[in-house]
Amino acid sequence: MSQVTLIGTRLAEVGTEFTYEGEASACEGCPYREQCLNLSEGTKYRVTSVRENTQTLECGVHDTGVRAVEVEPAPVMANVSPKSAYAGSKASLEGPCPHTGCPSHEYCEPAGAEFDTEYRIREVIGDPPHDYCHLDRELSLVEFVPSEGD
Repeated sequence: MSQVTLIGTRLAEVGTEFTYEGEASACEGCPYREQCLNLSEGTKYRVTSVRENTQTLECGVHDTGVRAVEVEPAPVMANVSPKSAYAGSKASLEGPCPHTGCPSHEYCEPAGAEFDTEYRIREVIGDPPHDYCHLDRELSLVEFVPSEGD
C-alpha cells in the first residue's frame, strides 16, 4: 500500500530506495512535520511515484528542499542461515560482522532489518556475493517480505 510523504528533491525519483531513520533535530518547528514524519522508523521504502505539479518546499535537512512522493515498503535483501532459507519461512540475521570490505557486508547488516528480529522470506536468491566468509558462517542470500511498518 502506497503512502504520500515528503523527501529530499535529490531522492525524489521513482525506484529510489531509502531507510527512514526518523526525525532529525532540524525538523523541530517545521510546518511540514506531519507530511514528512509519517513513515515507520527503520523501515526500508521505495519511491513509486513523484507527485506532479507540486512545489518544492524549503527544508532544514535537505538543502534543495523536499517534494511530495508516494512510497511503499521495499523488500530487504539479506544473508541468513541456509537451514531456514526457503520461501515462506521466517529467518533472522546471523549477527554483526566487522568485515566492512566484504562484498556481502551490506547483506549481513542490511539497512531496514534489525538483529534479533524474524522476517518472512519472500524468495531465496542463492549464494551470497562473497567467496569466503571470514566468520565461517554458512549463508544464503534471500529477499525478505517488505515490512508493513508499525
